[in-house]
Amino acid sequence: MDTLQTALRENRAYLCLSCGKCTAVCPVSRQDGDFSPRRLVERATLDRDQSWLSDADVWKCLTCLRCSELCPGDVHFSEFVRDARSVAVELGNGGVCTHGDVMQTWMRVMADPDLEQNRLDWVTEDLQTSQDGDTLYFVGCLPHYQVLFADQGFEGVEIARNTVRLLNRAGIAPRVLSAERCCGHDLLWTGDKDGFRRLAELNARLFADAGITRIVTACAECYRTLSVDYPTFAGVEVEVRHVSQVLAEAARERRLAFDRTEVPVTFQDPCRLGRHMGEYDAPRELLVAAAELRDMEHARQQAVCCGTSAWTQCGHTAKTIQVERLKEARATGAEALVTACPKCQIHFNCALLDADVDDTARIAVRDLTTVLWESLNRQDNGIAEGEE
Repeated sequence: MDTLQTALRENRAYLCLSCGKCTAVCPVSRQDGDFSPRRLVERATLDRDQSWLSDADVWKCLTCLRCSELCPGDVHFSEFVRDARSVAVELGNGGVCTHGDVMQTWMRVMADPDLEQNRLDWVTEDLQTSQDGDTLYFVGCLPHYQVLFADQGFEGVEIARNTVRLLNRAGIAPRVLSAERCCGHDLLWTGDKDGFRRLAELNARLFADAGITRIVTACAECYRTLSVDYPTFAGVEVEVRHVSQVLAEAARERRLAFDRTEVPVTFQDPCRLGRHMGEYDAPRELLVAAAELRDMEHARQQAVCCGTSAWTQCGHTAKTIQVERLKEARATGAEALVTACPKCQIHFNCALLDADVDDTARIAVRDLTTVLWESLNRQDNGIAEGEE
């Protein structure tokens, strides 16, 4: 159990002050009285038989960092949970994966170095891409999600296309690579560090061989993973930007101009973009330029997670968190909940498939790139508000 002791030490879990502030703000604790970050740290510290590693509590944490925002001991609880999960997996104790482990399976398939792929069927003639540029658009799993979540009408491919279209309008023709693998975020956060490392190393070699010096992605989880975890696991040292950052910069430099409407929208801060990476302003700058932005009561650092992490433990607690968040979005009077993370959109729309969800929670859930591209199209076509 040396690995677990290292996780306790490196993530400062030994410094837990048992103040309970983490439990007070944890979205899971509010719905599940059996779960508490503080109690989990206490068990990890005191239970020498490590029986707690076989409990569901190890997998309930959303790793959203809400607890870290106000922890007086600077305990890195989410990172501790991630590392504890890797020990649990080694002992044969895994989390309950949603959708029959499909996502984790395709990630492990992609970790095969001999796998031949063609991931570019989504690229249409109107998209300007480069054959030898040094800026890569990292697509991630958007095309795969579109197939898996067709019942929701999830438009993963259109998000990818809109991202390239927006980058084109900002004067950027990005590279897209047919041999790109999944970033591996979910393997890392469900305890499969070896599988994640294999994916990271394959992608790292691909980036180096292609001469990539900058990566742009429309996925908050890819952004966090490529920025923070790839340098550690695969030695990748390239600039990584979320598309909202690139587009906000282009708007400030007047390389992009949006047609603003009075349609009210609200914004869901993805955990990986917000608390993990500290980016709250760029998406809002863009939405303010394109629509009327109304923040929810819990926004920015206090934003509530979309309820599910790495496709695990998606049960009653997750659905309750999602529905409450949708109600908070609807209460702003917004017509749409906009997010910069494909998984947020998928999880919220999944909750909305439940016929028992009442009108106080029903709101359109849309991707940031879609809203922005529609704004540019309105400008191009000269459509006045109310004429559609």
